[in-house]
Amino acid sequence: MSTESSNRTGSSLKASMKHLQNPNVISLGGGIPLSDFIPFDEVILRPPSLENLKEGNKTRSTSKTTLHATKHDIADGTSVYDLSVALNYGQGCGSAQFMRWITEHTEMVHDPPYADWQCSMTIGNTSAFDMCLRMLTEPGDCVLADKYTFSTAVETAVPIGISFVGVDMDHEGMLPESLESVLENWDPDAHRGARKPCVLYAIPTGQNPTGTTQSLQRRKAIYRVAKKHDLIILEDDPYYFLQMDAYASPSEDGPVDSAIKSPADFFKKLVPSYLSLDIDGRVIRMDSFSKVISPGARLGWITAPQQLIERYKHHTDVSTQSPAGLSQLAIFKLLDEHWGHAGYAEWLMHLRAEYTRRRDFLVSTCERYLPSKIISWEPTRAGMFQWIKVDWKQHPDAKTKSADLLEEEIWLESISTGALVGRGSWFRASADEAHDEVFYRTTFAAAPLPKIEEAVKRFGETIRKLFKLEEES
Repeated sequence: MSTESSNRTGSSLKASMKHLQNPNVISLGGGIPLSDFIPFDEVILRPPSLENLKEGNKTRSTSKTTLHATKHDIADGTSVYDLSVALNYGQGCGSAQFMRWITEHTEMVHDPPYADWQCSMTIGNTSAFDMCLRMLTEPGDCVLADKYTFSTAVETAVPIGISFVGVDMDHEGMLPESLESVLENWDPDAHRGARKPCVLYAIPTGQNPTGTTQSLQRRKAIYRVAKKHDLIILEDDPYYFLQMDAYASPSEDGPVDSAIKSPADFFKKLVPSYLSLDIDGRVIRMDSFSKVISPGARLGWITAPQQLIERYKHHTDVSTQSPAGLSQLAIFKLLDEHWGHAGYAEWLMHLRAEYTRRRDFLVSTCERYLPSKIISWEPTRAGMFQWIKVDWKQHPDAKTKSADLLEEEIWLESISTGALVGRGSWFRASADEAHDEVFYRTTFAAAPLPKIEEAVKRFGETIRKLFKLEEES
């Protein structure tokens, strides 16, 4: 534990709330307003029809079902969670009602192989990552991560004095032998006096930005290195349920017919998580509803050993406090009272099919419009991103301009033609290391399919113009 985390004792006010479990205790100690003074009496939500989605009905909402919440549902016996609770102060770990569903879900999907694991709600993985950094590191420390990693994670760490050290990757993500080499040969003098790292940051599924997904064998190999060197693994896995079948080009025999016909098939096909392999209690897993329900809800959770969860709660109780009550209530109504675990699995299967279709469309569009002699890619198997590589050394000015300068010129020219992509340099874990590659991150999640096609076409025109290519037949 860091000095900051060791010094945190949590909130004395929130700790006193445990005494209200006794119905004979009258509270005059907390500044919790009566629900009479909260100006919302009812919330009505209309979820989509899962049956219509399975049948391919794309209408905005044809469901006749509505989900209701008032201030009196608990008193009336119609629900265990209502507005009187959701709109008031709560514990940093989230509402007990929704935590029950989250814990059940975690056990069903990951079944952590040790006894004292717990969950605690978060306001998203970025906030959870920030708190975990503050728990586990000191200013001047280094965190290990993929060579290219989530830019916001790096930008979260730098202001609090934490540096990232990139580990080499291949088509499955982080290389365990590279991770081993970094740790075995750690030289504090080469890292501004930093001690040997104790934290590994991993995005194992649909990695952001590269789209790589670690196989089970790869995860086991990395876990063995973490065990040998006593690393805590921060498993940031918001794309876990967006795992796809392999891409089949339209020029081949057609798309692969997925064998997933039921929720049981769906869960069986998922690559096991680090949490499910964690026999030592060294994984802090970060899950999120952002990619599968709503980014704006700002709702997720972590799973870790009880000792780490208690430290995490000490932080949340005096910082972010409880996740937004309306978000908790809305998603609780949807997942617990309406869909249940089976219905949620159906929704995830729908998302998987939709993102697979969008991935296939983007990759096939790249095959049509991008010059293959300059641009290459490995079709992603999960997530929302397609990583593409540009052979910048074929640029007419490659002998006089650096890779970074040409990356910027291509990016600016692409914007001028009306296509915005993410620059690969934004995602470098180790910004001060020399780089001799040019990458761009594209997404198939953010635009209608016709606009995706047009954007890829424009990017291809940019490459042909700057590389002075003849029109390909």
